[in-house]
Amino acid sequence: MPSAALEDPAAPHDWVGIEASLDAHGHAVLPGLLTAAQCEALAALYPRQEGFRSRVVMARHGFGRGEYKYFAYPLPPLLQELRHALYPRLAPIANRWSHQLSLATRYPDRLDSFLRRCHAAGQTRPTPLILRYGEGDHNCLHQDLYGELVFPLQVAILLSRPGRDFEGGEFVMTERSGEGQRAEVVPLDQGDAVVFTVHQRPASGRRGVRRLAMRHGVGRVHAGLRHTVGLIFHDAG
Repeated sequence: MPSAALEDPAAPHDWVGIEASLDAHGHAVLPGLLTAAQCEALAALYPRQEGFRSRVVMARHGFGRGEYKYFAYPLPPLLQELRHALYPRLAPIANRWSHQLSLATRYPDRLDSFLRRCHAAGQTRPTPLILRYGEGDHNCLHQDLYGELVFPLQVAILLSRPGRDFEGGEFVMTERSGEGQRAEVVPLDQGDAVVFTVHQRPASGRRGVRRLAMRHGVGRVHAGLRHTVGLIFHDAG
């Protein structure tokens, strides 16, 4: 698996705009984070046996329809680079949100330090994964928590090309607070990434900061095959 071509693959993106979008909506799109060739190389890993620690068939657990595999350590070089490049950009946002929500948790500047904290707490299993959806498959709304230590942001990268490789299968987010609920579809093209809230985020309300509960999922795939990579920054217990 070739590594990313840039020393810092996160650098070309508008991080001021990304932070503003995360604050306003709980998600933000990073257009063209991966090239088509990188997407195809990652999707081609799915049928292999080596390099993964487990496979999950969603229907067996009530998660929806489709399946996914968790990567084993060491991660493919490209995913290793992306995970370490994106985390330092997101940690300041995570710390600000934690402060706004009056939480005691503070996140270190570097992913290695945060993972050491996870491993000391017994969360040692890698969480980056690749998902595969066929016709009729979908992913129920959920939160990727995996343990007591949770980094509040994660990243999903669409590896397949909408309209060519698959139809349907939209990325969906919902938010719920005491003031109501809403859902939003986030359009993505091949190679685009969406950064989004894992669990909860702060938002300004009439009575100050309020807590929004967030979930994400994937709508039903009408035709074709859809592959996605998920980058979760906390490891699993």
